[in-house]
Amino acid sequence: MKCPTCGKPTNWQDNPFRPFCSERCKLVDFGRWVNEEYRVPDERPPEQTDVPAHTPDSDGDV
Repeated sequence: MKCPTCGKPTNWQDNPFRPFCSERCKLVDFGRWVNEEYRVPDERPPEQTDVPAHTPDSDGDV
């Protein structure tokens, strides 16, 4: 199996970082998620993607 980050062949058995080849590659992947470099496409029509606005109630809470 190839490491999803660097493409090097990786040992699956006894590998605490699988599917990655190393801790570095695992952290690089994590950083990409944190920086929102990976995204799930939103295929809904625009009218379904609008988030309703929150309005304050009588106490001023949202």
